[in-house]
Amino acid sequence: RKMVLPFTLQQLRIIKAVATELSFTKASEILFISQPSLSKQLKILENRLGVQLINRHKNHISLTEAGQLLIQYSERILSLCEESCRALNDLKIGERGVLRIGTTQNLATYFIPNILVLFNKNYPQINLKVQIEPSKLIINQVINHSIDIAVLEDYVPTFLKKKLHIENIIDEELYLIVSNSYSLKSNKKKIINKVDLYDLNFIGFNNDSTIRKFIDNILIQNNIKIKELNITMELNSLEAIKTAVSLGLGVAFVSSLAVKNEIELKTLEIIQIENIKLSYPIYLITNPDYNRSKAFELFYTQLLTSKNIIKKLKPNNI
Repeated sequence: RKMVLPFTLQQLRIIKAVATELSFTKASEILFISQPSLSKQLKILENRLGVQLINRHKNHISLTEAGQLLIQYSERILSLCEESCRALNDLKIGERGVLRIGTTQNLATYFIPNILVLFNKNYPQINLKVQIEPSKLIINQVINHSIDIAVLEDYVPTFLKKKLHIENIIDEELYLIVSNSYSLKSNKKKIINKVDLYDLNFIGFNNDSTIRKFIDNILIQNNIKIKELNITMELNSLEAIKTAVSLGLGVAFVSSLAVKNEIELKTLEIIQIENIKLSYPIYLITNPDYNRSKAFELFYTQLLTSKNIIKKLKPNNI
């Protein structure tokens, strides 16, 4: 059976005011209620509790033992009520909150941290939890509400689009990188034709990796015959690929976000392909049924203004 509370919050506020002021008149004034109404509520409270709370004398009032006991709990209850109101208000205006973000390994390494640093600087009170998984898992977690917002570079399957809200926040580029010592350098060619690609030695990700398939899809969309590329080495990490390229072992396609430092330090160079710009969208993915919190809105706005951030992440001296 449900227990029916014998008091209301207003009645607790009344008994607290009376205990503080030791005057019905002053208590009614600070609560902005009439004295008869205050006395009536006190009487109702005593009747429901079955105990006397106030000793009433002609010119003096005091709390009974039961009244003193109730005051101890009343102060705690009212304090928690005030705290809950402050917490809800803080949540509403963005002064606190938790936001769950899903993304891929590549973006988590080279893009998302820069967004997080700026966001944490502006809103340090909001707790951000980043989940790094393959795109398919992240999308499913957005659908089942275990992730609030996702930042992905993979295309969302058509059959899932109706369940999601998808925005293209920015287009990222895929660079063809080469070392200063690679034989291409001796040809003094900063721009090559598409057919020249088939004469180069490529270093790629492992054939069954998600990022390899992702890069292959971009190349296919630009009519580059991936089966005719001469892949001489396959590695399982981006850092290993960049190191191998810097040693002159071959060339590779990588995200522009991943090579800013190497380009500016001149350990790697970018070779442009004539009449081809390899790019792909970075998507912001949310569930349209999700009840957007203030923390969500703040981070969402931050992502939509990420174009200026991503420009700073790209190499300056291409």
